[in-house]
Amino acid sequence: MAAAVAISSTVKYGIIGVGMMGREHLINLHHLRTEGVAVVAIADPHVPSQDLALQLAQSFNWPLKVVNAARKRQDILVQVGLEYRYMPPVAKLIEIVKGGNLGQVKMVAIREHRFPFLVKVNNWNRFNVNSGGTLVEKCCHFFDLMRLFAGANPVRVMASGAIDVNHKDEIYDGKVPDIIDNAYVIVEFDNGSRGMLDLCMFAEGSKNEQEISVVGHIGKGEAFVPESIVRFGTREKGRDGVHTLKAEDDRIKYDGLHHGSSYLEHLNFLSAVRAKGGQAPAVGLQDGLISVAIGVAAQFSIEKGRFVPIAEVMD
Repeated sequence: MAAAVAISSTVKYGIIGVGMMGREHLINLHHLRTEGVAVVAIADPHVPSQDLALQLAQSFNWPLKVVNAARKRQDILVQVGLEYRYMPPVAKLIEIVKGGNLGQVKMVAIREHRFPFLVKVNNWNRFNVNSGGTLVEKCCHFFDLMRLFAGANPVRVMASGAIDVNHKDEIYDGKVPDIIDNAYVIVEFDNGSRGMLDLCMFAEGSKNEQEISVVGHIGKGEAFVPESIVRFGTREKGRDGVHTLKAEDDRIKYDGLHHGSSYLEHLNFLSAVRAKGGQAPAVGLQDGLISVAIGVAAQFSIEKGRFVPIAEVMD
């Protein structure tokens, strides 16, 4: 979690939690130093993570101290870290969809075929009780994209998934991990559109980690990551009329772990912090809440073997 406050011309950041992603944010902010930012505080109960973050900060010539108190303010600006929106090919596909090039969106299909979960502090991500489950901890990003492309809110969710390959031979404090490593999820939206997630976390032999397809009543668009390719076309012009684009963003100074999206996310947040008269964050708390709720409903669907209404988990 990162918070920022504007003091004079410098925006000062405090980072709560400096594990893998916390340090990723630290590095991104270092690459934004020419924009007038500085990290002045960190907080993390895990001492090795603190030490690694402090080493990074010292190499960037930033002072650091642990924040031990924070005041509640009515005028606070909060932006949720759903950075997949900012990946150049995804951002381009969002632009194409919002521009009406595909017509009214009817179907959104997202495939993530990738490597297993990385090792985290105290192996916290190996157990549902800590993470909420794979479809919450990892896939909230994809459910956010589905909702964004559909331009609607979810109504109900159906999922099927299991732990078939990964982590089955691991034991921590006498317990075997229970997080799923593959799943199919169907999400129905209140405007009649549908989304589907195809997740496999033992598919390292893939050219692209994410493949996103959006189909409207007049056309189809696709985004491929990390190839950074976008394709779109219309039913009228058919296969021969499909356009292929290389999606790039010259503003990115650091690619990091998510193909430059974290850098662009910080750039967007910095703009909101500095905006005169206030500027709404690009991704608000409601966006974050609903993306997680879809994941919770999907996990519950696997457990119960039935469709789960979003209202059931929101209540």
